Amino acid sequence: MSASALYVGRVGHRRHRPRAHRLEYRVFSLLLDLDELPVLAQRLRLLSHNGPGVLSFFDRDHGPGDGSPLVPYVRDLLARAGVRDADGPVRLLCYPRVLGYVFNPLSVYYCHARDGALRALIYEVSNTFGERHSYVMPVGQDGTQIRQTCRKAFYVSPFLPMDCTYHFQVHTPGERLSLVIHETHEAKPILDAWFTGDRRPLSDGTLLRAALSVPFLTLKVLAAIHWEALKLWLKGVPLVRRQPALAHGVSLPHAPGDARTTPSP
Repeated sequence: MSASALYVGRVGHRRHRPRAHRLEYRVFSLLLDLDELPVLAQRLRLLSHNGPGVLSFFDRDHGPGDGSPLVPYVRDLLARAGVRDADGPVRLLCYPRVLGYVFNPLSVYYCHARDGALRALIYEVSNTFGERHSYVMPVGQDGTQIRQTCRKAFYVSPFLPMDCTYHFQVHTPGERLSLVIHETHEAKPILDAWFTGDRRPLSDGTLLRAALSVPFLTLKVLAAIHWEALKLWLKGVPLVRRQPALAHGVSLPHAPGDARTTPSP
């Protein structure tokens, strides 16, 4: 049975201050076991790997961005973070390309040991300036509910300050998946973001139904980002000046206070 799957659900944001603002949209995401990609591309007509298709996945849309295989890249990040036993499956939650176009504000790598236990999560964040940053977060013990904390190190929204902290709440993929991020500034809530979805088998039929239910997924994501930004600006939310970042930075959990993880049973 394939470990890869389709998750159909909703993504939302709720801003607490300085102006209240809320949004929620219907989306679908792929959970791809990276070792299964060649088989999936052969089995599915609607999903291609590193090639044209109605829906597609390209290695260069993630990781270092050079098109190299992602599993060795993930193993290197884990080794740098001191995670030694995550030598099993690597599964990536992300949006696919739709008719050749994609934008992933957040992609998540679920890194497992050979026995299937979850050992680390990598949160790969992209902004609209073409920059990317990864937060490597070890998981101390297996559990279906994971709570993790790290300092923000990457400019994402022009309406959010940089001196913030992320608090992740992750329900590991099963029949249902959830990912919640509470962002705090000066120890007070400033933004909540979430994705929740229900699992579907990965087949041409489920892909077709998802694509028809959320047409032009990528354009919808980009349009929503700019539309909501306009509404925030009209509400008088001040802009935060962007500082240039590395094309692809990485936050590792070595520095004191840089990352903490607390799994819950």
